[in-house]
Amino acid sequence: MNKKMLMLGTILGLLSVILGAFGAHGLKDLVSPESIVSYETGVKYQMYHAFLLLIVGGQGFVSQKGKTVMFYLILVGTILFSGSIYGLATNNLSAFDFKSIAFVTPLGGLFLIVSWGVMLTNILKQKHNN
Repeated sequence: MNKKMLMLGTILGLLSVILGAFGAHGLKDLVSPESIVSYETGVKYQMYHAFLLLIVGGQGFVSQKGKTVMFYLILVGTILFSGSIYGLATNNLSAFDFKSIAFVTPLGGLFLIVSWGVMLTNILKQKHNN
């Protein structure tokens, strides 16, 4: 699971940089300034969770079971949270109305929050202090 977490963290980080550059340069003349700010929020949260995966995947303070749970929570949470924000911010550029699926944004956020809770629970369960 460590390698999977490190790979997903790296891929999410890579995509964050690409999507951030696209948002800063490719979207500035296509969407409103408010949409750019929203888009940047999606990029930031994607990068935060890329870092989280890299930290947790490279350390031993979370059990393998906890890492598996975190991996899927972060994967699905990032797709739902950041992905829906990207769609909503660029809604006027697409034939699909992303406003119809806006309810998945908070659901994705909840998955991301729960992943942090899983990490906290694992830290609290540790029998020794380092």
